[in-house]
Amino acid sequence: MYFLLIVVAASLLSVGLCAKILFADKNTPQGPALLKRVLHNRVRPEQCQEDPAQDEGTYCPGNEPSAVANLSQPTVQPKKELLPDYGVYQMRKQEWLFYFGLAAAFCFFLAYVFYRSLFLAVLVTPLAFFYPRYKTKEIIAERKRELTMQFKEALYALSSSLSAGRSVEAAFKEALKDLTVVYPSPDTPIIKELSYIVRRLEMNETIEDALADFARRAHIEDIDNFVDVFVISKRTGGNIVEIIKNTSAIIGDKLQIKQEIDTILAERKFERKILNIMPIAMILLLSWSTGDYMVPVFETAAGRMAMTVAVFLLGLAFYISGKIMRIEV
Repeated sequence: MYFLLIVVAASLLSVGLCAKILFADKNTPQGPALLKRVLHNRVRPEQCQEDPAQDEGTYCPGNEPSAVANLSQPTVQPKKELLPDYGVYQMRKQEWLFYFGLAAAFCFFLAYVFYRSLFLAVLVTPLAFFYPRYKTKEIIAERKRELTMQFKEALYALSSSLSAGRSVEAAFKEALKDLTVVYPSPDTPIIKELSYIVRRLEMNETIEDALADFARRAHIEDIDNFVDVFVISKRTGGNIVEIIKNTSAIIGDKLQIKQEIDTILAERKFERKILNIMPIAMILLLSWSTGDYMVPVFETAAGRMAMTVAVFLLGLAFYISGKIMRIEV
């Protein structure tokens, strides 16, 4: 019995060692090449005694610890800097689980309020899988809105630097210094983007390529238009200072109009939330105060059909009111 356990343990250890060699990084000496040397360069013990200085891949009894030691050393590879694509957002696992749990709890609560059935409440809960996707779109829109406001500040800083007589390349470096005062955090999107543009300029890349890459990842119409006009004027010798001033003024006006619209709609958005909550509150109030009166609604087929129509109309009202309140400038 003990002999069988020892054989099984030795077999598992051998399989694990071979798997580690097979699945090691192909760019490192611990990869398949090492396995090939170990399997095909085996020599007899007397050859190891006659010539201890064997090749690096030669397998000799007594060399096993060094091979295992080499396998145990992890390969450290430099991390590549990944620039964000503002049109794409990938939720972390914890973040996805949080939003899914929040939506699942809401779906369960809403279904139980309208149907008073645990089975139907559990049956409706999988609809929460759609909420993380909806939340991702909201996060992407918020990131673009934040980047647009920061880009406007960057244009003001660029315009001031160019008006002082600096070149375009020097103006970007000076604008980065000015914006670090306004946005001290190095994780601010515009700080990261300007830092990357400055590094590319220091590597003798053209400002046109750096700005084109920024516009491609930003997915913002104002930035696309600015880069197109900037590149054309730089090639044809246009007045870049006036272009930046006009662009910053246009973006500033659009943001101001957007803020005024949001201020006007703030009261209406609050009323929308109240109206969406009121049907749920009324059902809870009626169920608590007049339970016998609401029994047919929860237990009969006609009552559940009426509740289904009510839930559908409530969702439709929420969707249509959201569309009405979403005004693009």
